[in-house]
Amino acid sequence: MSSDEELLAECRVDTFRAGGKGGQHQNTTESGVRLTHLPTGVVVTAREERSQHRNKSVALERLRERLLERDKPRPRRVRTRVPAREKRARLDDKRRRSRKKKLRRPPRADET
Repeated sequence: MSSDEELLAECRVDTFRAGGKGGQHQNTTESGVRLTHLPTGVVVTAREERSQHRNKSVALERLRERLLERDKPRPRRVRTRVPAREKRARLDDKRRRSRKKKLRRPPRADET
């Protein structure tokens, strides 16, 4: 895989105030880092550490993991067939429900 500098060159780096727990220090410094990988659109954020540099390295690790996960081939889906007995049971259920609902209807004018 490429080095940190090469990966950062493909990203847009945004810094922001991390907020949340951590008190005054976290609320006043822009230590949160958001990396947007421009070729793929993958976005990762890191705001755990108090240091922007450490957050950037954490975000790079996460981005690397996400890109590897994204490039992994997905296993082909094995299509399954509904068994005939199950299909029959479903249709019988539908017929039973239909009959029950028909009995709830008020009688039509020509039937009275």
